[in-house]
Amino acid sequence: MRQRRETASAASKGSSSGEASEKPSDGVEIRTNVRLGNPRRSSYVWLALLLIITYSCSSIYNYQFQNMPMPLTSEQAGKRGFSEIEAFKHVKALTEFGPHPVGSDALHSALQYVLTASQTIKKTAHWEVDVEVDLFHAKSGANRLVSGLFMGKTLVYSDLSHVVVRILPKYVSEAREHSILVSSHIDTVFSTEGAGDCSSCVGVMLELARGISQWAHGLKRGVIFLFNTGEEEGLDGAHSFITQHPWSSTVRMAIDLEAMGIGGKSSIFQAGPNPWAIENFALAAKYPSGQTIAQDLFASGAIKSATDFQVYKEVAGLSGLDFAYVDNTAVYHTKNDKLELLKKGSLQHLGENMLAFLLHIGAAADFPVGNATESEDDISNNNAIYFDILGTYMVVYRQKLANMLHNSVIMQSLLIWTTSLVMGGKPAMASLALSCLSVFLMMFFSLSFVFLVAFILPLICSSPVPYVSSPWLVIGLFGAPAFLGAFTGQHFGYLLLKIYLLNVHSKRRQLPVIIQADIAKLEAERWLYKAGSFVWLILLTLGNYFKIGSSYLALVWLVSPTFAYGFFEATLTPARLPKPLKLVTLLIGLAIPILFSAGTFVRLAATVVGGMVRLDRNPGGTPEWLGNFLIGAFIAVVLCLTLVYLLSYVHLSGFVYYLIRNFQVLFGLSLAIVSSGVVPPFSEDTARAVNVVHVVDATGRKPYASQNPESYVSLFSTTPGKLNKEAEQIDEGFACGRDQTVDFVTFLVKYGCRTNNDASSGWNESDIPTMNVESDTKGNRRTSRVSINTKGSVRWVLAINTNEIEDFELKDAENSEELVSVDEKTNVDGWHIIQFSGGKNAPTIFDLNLYWRSDSTQTTHETDSPLLKLRTDVDRITPITERVLSKLPRWCSLFGKSTSPHTLAFLKDLPVQF
Repeated sequence: MRQRRETASAASKGSSSGEASEKPSDGVEIRTNVRLGNPRRSSYVWLALLLIITYSCSSIYNYQFQNMPMPLTSEQAGKRGFSEIEAFKHVKALTEFGPHPVGSDALHSALQYVLTASQTIKKTAHWEVDVEVDLFHAKSGANRLVSGLFMGKTLVYSDLSHVVVRILPKYVSEAREHSILVSSHIDTVFSTEGAGDCSSCVGVMLELARGISQWAHGLKRGVIFLFNTGEEEGLDGAHSFITQHPWSSTVRMAIDLEAMGIGGKSSIFQAGPNPWAIENFALAAKYPSGQTIAQDLFASGAIKSATDFQVYKEVAGLSGLDFAYVDNTAVYHTKNDKLELLKKGSLQHLGENMLAFLLHIGAAADFPVGNATESEDDISNNNAIYFDILGTYMVVYRQKLANMLHNSVIMQSLLIWTTSLVMGGKPAMASLALSCLSVFLMMFFSLSFVFLVAFILPLICSSPVPYVSSPWLVIGLFGAPAFLGAFTGQHFGYLLLKIYLLNVHSKRRQLPVIIQADIAKLEAERWLYKAGSFVWLILLTLGNYFKIGSSYLALVWLVSPTFAYGFFEATLTPARLPKPLKLVTLLIGLAIPILFSAGTFVRLAATVVGGMVRLDRNPGGTPEWLGNFLIGAFIAVVLCLTLVYLLSYVHLSGFVYYLIRNFQVLFGLSLAIVSSGVVPPFSEDTARAVNVVHVVDATGRKPYASQNPESYVSLFSTTPGKLNKEAEQIDEGFACGRDQTVDFVTFLVKYGCRTNNDASSGWNESDIPTMNVESDTKGNRRTSRVSINTKGSVRWVLAINTNEIEDFELKDAENSEELVSVDEKTNVDGWHIIQFSGGKNAPTIFDLNLYWRSDSTQTTHETDSPLLKLRTDVDRITPITERVLSKLPRWCSLFGKSTSPHTLAFLKDLPVQF
């Protein structure tokens, strides 16, 4: 009896003090003196930790992307410096012309302004510098790009003019044959004055040209500034310069300046293929800004856009850099791309970087000659991986070094994991599997929670995207449920892991039940932490295999937390009992990853939110919840991957219930705000993108159509959501729904509004384009010649049915000039599209020669699809359009792009059975 009491007393003592004795199968007792410690952590510590991490992420983002240099006056900058105040004067002058699309009088005025400013630079240049100014008028041409946004299209242009400025050192003859091209575009879309896109770029280039003209006597190569037109209509200006201008043969490097928003830091989002440019930019730039992850996203097609840089790479085979402003992307191509929203310091940031860079490479002894002799494998191994740290230092290294570095880390990690699993045996393997299951559950629950929110929002809010004007709302709407889902999923994994480990220890150790339970909890916590390293190891391995530059993020999120764990937590003595994870392990492990990635993740989230304004490329063609889910999914994935370490600490904390409750309150408040309309989804400065088009449908294919064309005004939006509220405020008899579809050739309006009020005025029969079959020869190969007259339109799109037509050629009928030759052409969904734009003197009468397929449906069966579909655009405001635009709610703005019509459009087609 006495012996039993002593045994119980010893067990109780061991349980309370953390000391326990273990008796192996041979009966020899081993005492393990390890204090387990209190596994529960203070709620105040967790609150402080969350506040520190949140504040750190916000501070990193603000310092990296919102910290702008001080604008300089001409006196402060000096004769050879860059002055934002002077560049701003150019931007202001260009925006005062209003919207200036191709073919407009305003564009001609803007072009003349740039020409005059360039001639002034020539007059004031250093006496040892030659400045040549050329007003270049491009001949007609056709541009067919093999990848990206313009696949399946031929971009035809005519009557375009550009200003080209070449700056050369007067006494260095070889500089004339080795030039650096700096390019941007003067033209805008029809809906905006284009302060950001891209008058800001033109203003910077003019001030750069002035500065370079004072320095160029010390350079070894020339600098060409191309102020082109036609970029917004399909990169036409860049293509015409590269294929037609005599100076283009001297270009050895191309630098493109663009804008996908207005102001902020102009960052590099494309570099290469030769890494020389980005390597030297990193050396010279005063405020370097650029992220490989942006390049990877752009190259993947996730960002539906294109820049002149694509022409310089694909057509000219040039390497270089592509810069863009991306702050406030919601204003892109809308009325809000205006001077008032251009952030101070934006022009200074880009200008100082570019001036230092151009002077550096212009005087460099070595200079790349291109990649023509390099194999694809060599090019891929030489691709640059680059990222800036807090906007003050840029890291650049090549893919070859990345392969070596990543392979080394991967092999070491696999060796450590293999050794650990072999030593731990089956329990270790099972624990790893269960901990990885917890990561999968994190993703599953987090994505499920945000999908539920994404689905609910359109049902309870006035807009499916109620956060566009107030992006901070996504923290509560998607960040909170994503966090709760991640915690819920990991907690399920934690419970399963704890149950398994408790079962293992109950079989192996002769320890009190309380001690076994504590051991199981602590080991489960450690396995959850290590699961984060294992997942990042998988991502690093996949990224390295596919040579994804952004894999550097996986590297820092793997190495730093793993090193901290190994330094503070790991032990080679398996007899020791586990202790609670140290907070210092978490803080040191996450410090570097947060420093490297927090700003980038926040910036990407802001860009995605702004992109919701133009999400629906075929209005009404995507579910209303899709945009919400894209944002929520991005936030959920980032949170799950980055918080996998942090959340592993939470399950033993007394802060669990406070954490859950607070995030539920945050979500509830955010949901109440958007559902009540306290914060409107759009504002005057962050407007909903809409289009108002007076349509004259002369296709004759509609059931309601008669011999006379039908005319109506179509209202639609690329921003998800119904238009009932807007139509009601306009009060012009609009009927909205999915039965109001319109085929605009380049896209299909699947949901919109339509009115016939006063739609028969403002146009006449002579505006309607014609398509006449001039000849049709049926033989071994059927050929047809179709005459097309676009009447007064110099901007039009023509879709050719490639299920019927194998090839075609297009000619200018007035001058007998071949515009598109017979060759292999790509298609998208069975259509090849010709997209034409030009100046006022562009041709309007064309001959189209069609070469039919041998298996054409013409000889086999009937088809409802037309053979040709034509849309012609006219820059004219009809009376009904003027009234609608005047009544358009202030939270709406016209949206323009190369594929969207102007405010007056004519539709015509040619049936297969003509």
